[in-house]
Amino acid sequence: MNTPRVGVLALQGDTREHLAALREAGAQATTVRRLAELDAVDALVIPGGESTTMSHLLRELDLLEPLRARLADGMPAYGSCAGMILLASEINDAGVPGREALPLAGIDMTVRRNAFGRQVDSFEDDIDFVGLETSVHAVFIRAPWVERVGPDVEVLASAAGHPVAVRQGRVLATSFHPEMTGDRRVHAMFVASL
Repeated sequence: MNTPRVGVLALQGDTREHLAALREAGAQATTVRRLAELDAVDALVIPGGESTTMSHLLRELDLLEPLRARLADGMPAYGSCAGMILLASEINDAGVPGREALPLAGIDMTVRRNAFGRQVDSFEDDIDFVGLETSVHAVFIRAPWVERVGPDVEVLASAAGHPVAVRQGRVLATSFHPEMTGDRRVHAMFVASL
């Protein structure tokens, strides 16, 4: 079996942590900042960061439509926090018009940005996660939550009564940051699906 080549969108956010987690999970991990780099990967991780800034940079670097096309063609992807927001088909409270977060439509869901509150409302919690034997220690930083899922979307974890981890086919999203905890099971689950 070939080792999957997984890109981490390296425009803004916690790129280094995702690269390390993917390598520990058995993937060949590399950064993606240009179209040629996107074309060279089998799958993509969209890290946390600021979803409106990432959307702006995707547009400025002519990556927005190619990324949407790759997702529509079935490229596997994993998004954490801002990555979850961008992977949504619809974003509530997307930001200021002209500088808003732009949905990539990788998962049929509606996501609310900063749903748990501002930076000072960030928190950690142990949550049950479908497919994992023990709970996941989840770090929520200005985190989104899912307000609606389509019929083909599986909810993997919830917090405060809202989905915070979902999967549709080979596209996975969490509103929390597993790359920050040293627990590589979410990344391993993603890599194993490739």
